[in-house]
Amino acid sequence: MRRSVLWAVLLLVSPVVANASAPKARVCEDGASDALRGSQCAMVDVPLRHADPSGEHIALFLRRIPASAEVPRRGEVWLLSGGPGESGASLYPLIQTYQRAFPGFDLVIPDHRGTGRSSRICPIQEAPESPEGTGLAGAEWGPCIGSMYANLQRTSAFSITEAARDLGVLMSGADRGGQVLLYGVSYGTQLALRSLQVNDLHVDGLFLDGLVPPETTETWDLSRRTALVDQVGRQSMDEHSLQLYRALLAAKDAAWQKDVPGGDLRRFFAALLSFPALRDRLPKIVEDLSEGDTRTLAATVKDWNASLAQLGQGGNNQPALPLVMLIAASENNARPELGMETVNEEAKDALFVSPIPGLLVSGSVPRYPRDAWFGKTPDTLPPTLILQGTLDPNTAYAGALEHAAMLRRSGPVTFHTVDRGAHLLALVAPRCFVSAVGSFINGHVVSERCAEPVPE
Repeated sequence: MRRSVLWAVLLLVSPVVANASAPKARVCEDGASDALRGSQCAMVDVPLRHADPSGEHIALFLRRIPASAEVPRRGEVWLLSGGPGESGASLYPLIQTYQRAFPGFDLVIPDHRGTGRSSRICPIQEAPESPEGTGLAGAEWGPCIGSMYANLQRTSAFSITEAARDLGVLMSGADRGGQVLLYGVSYGTQLALRSLQVNDLHVDGLFLDGLVPPETTETWDLSRRTALVDQVGRQSMDEHSLQLYRALLAAKDAAWQKDVPGGDLRRFFAALLSFPALRDRLPKIVEDLSEGDTRTLAATVKDWNASLAQLGQGGNNQPALPLVMLIAASENNARPELGMETVNEEAKDALFVSPIPGLLVSGSVPRYPRDAWFGKTPDTLPPTLILQGTLDPNTAYAGALEHAAMLRRSGPVTFHTVDRGAHLLALVAPRCFVSAVGSFINGHVVSERCAEPVPE
């Protein structure tokens, strides 16, 4: 049976959506790029609350990118994006890396409920035809937040567990003619592990890129993100550079401050930590600024903006902030009582500062209660590969090690360290990523450590 026909049939067999409008696979309308050409798209109807299939339903967007016909087909790999709030489109710029890592595997990429082309929390304000498209214009925030409070029953259904049940429905149509693999990055690792708790996914391998810390952590949760970026930032610079940097921060009304995005050097330097090539310029930027030279800073700002533009999160694929705020406040903030005074006190002596703790305090979205799955691990795990960078500013290396130790109670876990690696290793350390994943899926020994070559 041709893959396109098989894909359409498989999407129709899920008993959960049998009474809903039948999803139809079609050639994607946006497949102009070489990486997406030939991909197939579908909208899948699922219950808003899976325990109430007769109630409101929402739509989930799904894309399949067939493996090259030049390679014997081995199966399919489901790719879960980060966030929460990032659509599957955030992974599109990495398609060629994933194809090198998983040769012979179709790539299947869903849009998490609340993101991308899937149903949104605020369907009016996040509509593509609204003033800012799927983003929110200033005047749209009030009505969006108001609607979240006005319909708490609907809002609270955009939880990790309901999204995990979505994945169970979607993967019930997986092609079992080959291996079925599951990959998650960042928040996607949290979703993958929750999905393995609440569903029988029957996957043959699990890949966790930038593993989140244990959900019950009181060290590495979002409210403590400044402590993490400050630690990673200090590890990224030598002591001489740190001394020069402290002197720069102590300067008042320096001429170079106008060239810093947002006017806050600590926040800008923290943002650079996610891009190793730019992070490694920090000593040079500091040295030059100390001499009144802003050229390296200006070049880095330009390259940083270019790097952001390449992440596939522009236009209607920008992060879904209502979902980000909802899940962050409800499940990934260990200190719901946190106040701005504490945030400022904890950031006072930091050399690198994250905006996330402040956003948790100022965010005005409702919260849903954590359910019985929170803080648990799957009873059993398939063979699992964890890939983690030692200088990851989003998911702490120490937190990943702690979580890996817990997961080993449920199944075989291989831990691959990328020295000086940052977040989303498929992007920032593609050579290490492809090598480790290739060894794992071929049954070879995965090296314990790897390092990307340092750009000259």
